Parts: sequence; C-alpha cells; structure tokens
Amino acid sequence: MKNRINLAWLKRDLRIFDNEVLHSCEQKKIPYQIIYIFEPEIIKKDNISLRHLQFIYHSILDVNNYLNKYNRQIKCLYGSANTIFKEYISHYNIQNIYSYQETGISCTYNRDKKINILLNNNNINFIEFEKDCVQRAIRNRKGWDKRWYSKMNNKVIKNSFTNNTFIDSVENNQLPQNFLKSLKIYPNNFLKPGYKNAIKLLKTFIEHRSLSYNKNISKPYHSRKSCSRISPYLSWGNISSKEVYQFFRNYRKIKGIKGFLTRLKWRSHFIQKFESEYQISFRCANKAFENMTYTNDIDLLNKWKKGKTGFPLVDANMHCLRVTGWINFRMRAMLVSVLVHHFDCDWKLGVRHLAELFLDYEPGIHYSQFQMQSGTTGINTIRMYNPIKQSYDHDMDGKFIKKWIPELKEVSAEYIHEPWKIPPLLSTLEKDSIYNSPCLDISIAGKKARNKIWSFKSNEEVKIENKRILQLHTRNSII
Repeated sequence: MKNRINLAWLKRDLRIFDNEVLHSCEQKKIPYQIIYIFEPEIIKKDNISLRHLQFIYHSILDVNNYLNKYNRQIKCLYGSANTIFKEYISHYNIQNIYSYQETGISCTYNRDKKINILLNNNNINFIEFEKDCVQRAIRNRKGWDKRWYSKMNNKVIKNSFTNNTFIDSVENNQLPQNFLKSLKIYPNNFLKPGYKNAIKLLKTFIEHRSLSYNKNISKPYHSRKSCSRISPYLSWGNISSKEVYQFFRNYRKIKGIKGFLTRLKWRSHFIQKFESEYQISFRCANKAFENMTYTNDIDLLNKWKKGKTGFPLVDANMHCLRVTGWINFRMRAMLVSVLVHHFDCDWKLGVRHLAELFLDYEPGIHYSQFQMQSGTTGINTIRMYNPIKQSYDHDMDGKFIKKWIPELKEVSAEYIHEPWKIPPLLSTLEKDSIYNSPCLDISIAGKKARNKIWSFKSNEEVKIENKRILQLHTRNSII
C-alpha cells in the first residue's frame, strides 16, 4: 500500500511566514514534501533569465536554512511539472497538492490546466490559494478596492512546523550539475534574497530612507536609496504583500509611507488586470492598436538594448539595469517610451529584453506597464518621455550618468545631458564617440510619434475597444 502524503508546490511564494500552503500542510497532520520545480519550458517561454533563477535558488536556500531544524527542506526538481507529479503519483497516495494561484503568461496557464486534468483523473485535490487579492474569472472590478483592504488587514499567518520523519523516495528529476553550478553563483550587485533581507530593507526605509521618498522617487541616482527597493522580494514571494502592508500600516504619518502604501495597492491592481486578461502579454491591451505600424529599425533596437544610443540618460539606465537589476519607475517608463515612440519600434520587440533584466520581473506588472508607456491601452494618458528633458529634470548634475558611463565622467554638468554640444576645443571625447552624435534627432522623432499615436487614438475602433477595457478593468473608486 502506498503511503499517504501531501505536496506543497511553491512557485512565487518562497517564504516561511504568512504562507497558506505550508500552513495547510501542517494542519492536515500527515507527511508532506515541499517542492520547487525548475521547468525548462516555462523558463524558456516566460522571460525568466539567469538572474531570476539565481534569486529563486538563493531564496530557497534561505527558507531551507530555517527549515533545517525541523528536518525539512524545499526539494528542488528539474523538468515538467506534469512529469514530476506523475512520478510522485506512482510512488505515493497523494491526498492534496497545495499551491498559490500564479498570475502568469499563457505557458503557466496551460501548464496548470494540464495539472488539473492529471490530478482530477487521479482523485487528488488541487488546492490553490488566492494571492494579493487577485481573483480569477471576475467580470468587473466592483468592490475590489474594499476587498483588497480587507484582505490586507487579515491576520498574518505565523507559520509553525513539526519535526519531519518522512523520507522522500522520489529520486528522478534532480537538477543538472551545470545548471546547479550556475544557480549557486550570486552577483554582489544584486539585492540579496531572503526574508531577513526584506525585513532589513523595510526597517531602514521606515527609519530614514522614506523621508526623501516623495522628493527623490523620479531621480535615478537618489531613488536607489530613497525608494523601498522591496519589489524583488514581493515578486518572488520572500515576503507577502499583507505582511508588508501591516508592517507599514501604523506608520502612515511618516513622510513617504502613505505614497508607498498607495503603490503597494497599485501593484495588486495591475496584477489583477493581467489575471483578467493575460493575452496582453502577446497582443495590445486595446486590440485596435494591433493595426498600428512601426518602422522597427533593428539597428536602433540593438543600440537601445546595448545602451549605445548616444543619449546619456538612456544608456546609463540600460547599463545600470544590466549590472544591478533595478532602476526606478520613471526611468523604466522612459526606456519604453524612447523605444516605442522615438525609435518607432513595436513594444513586443523590447518587452522580453527588459523582463530579463528586471530582477523584480512580475508578469502582471511588466506587461501592463509596458503597454501603458507604449500608449497601446487606449484608455490611459499618452506620456512621451524626452530623454534629454528627463536628464535635465532628474539627474541635474549628471551624477547618475557619470557613474554608469565612465566615458562621460569628465564632462561638465553644463554639457552632460547633451555632450554633442560641447565645443570641439573643450571636448575630451574620442572622435568616434557615440556621444558626439546621438542615433537620431529626438525632437523630430518625438513630433512624428505624437502625430502618429494621437491620430490613431482617435480611431473609432480604438474607442469601441476602450469601452470593453473600462468595463473589465476599472471601477468607480480611485486606483
């Protein structure tokens, strides 16, 4: 007779505390195994890059370090979830598989449908918990805001664990050695994973960093300290949104905290939008914009990706992102705006590149925001970020630019934003420097882009689509 067990399947919820999956396994009082599955097909299709996998792996190590005293650990497996669950079914009498709902692109959605069929055919309960007030299959957002606050004020689960005596006999699907070797490396320039590091960040934010949060939120250099920087920990589930909310709830009067809490709710709102319409990962939110044409100059696209456009602030942000995995919201918006509007490239050509660079990649945020900044939602204000103006406004002395573009380190503040205007006798740049002549005239490109997108937005098909979008994604209360 096969032994009865439960499985805890962790995905973007790599934490000990406020974890309903682990709590439910403990409550059932039968042996259980905690697993994380590195799925090659999902990794390939879902914009997951090595930096994400490294963050995941080291998050798992952090959890296992806590679980060791209970003789438990998250077991890392490699392969398709369907194959791995079949393996467990052949070894054990599985009663329940617990997991959080995952708001992802079509490949994760299709995987979960296959898992549901497999488990139903084997009389196994698949219990998925709602995450961050994101609901499946809702037709409108009526009452959503009130529900979010209610969820965020629910009691945080203080997970406790019993000592484990179960020995897992499933030996297949181990991590390949070369793959494991790549995971064990963790670059020093990235935020360090784990619950303790998340809490440390939150404490320093409350104690002093939040004081300049509102003032510096758009500044690429100063925002690195004044912003909370909690996003990777939320994206990969090192800490729950509920715990973060309650951590700050009693500090609303501290300067910057109220704005942070607004953005925490904003985060769930956009994930909910994506949950309701995951198709925006591969088509425009407003379907009529699928008919918009672009020049899609591959040379411009590659210069944008490599940070070799000749526009200092654009290039500095791309270099910073490649090395550290993080830039602030305004700079993310600017990168998308420059690509789509000024360089006239389809958003689909750049969406994967930035997803792979963002350490805090979250599909629900990424695709929703990418389309907002691309102007393809139809319902949002079109914002075009001129990279030269943004440079003057938010990096006045060029401190951020000089940090990430050593070539411009000796350029004075007077010319740092437009180094091509340096008089030849004063220039220290090499003759073939890209900063002597940027890849296009930003003013001319901006004018063309504004004429193009505003004329398209007035299209009758766009207006018809807007009604559908408003019905599904908006509500009367303030977002």
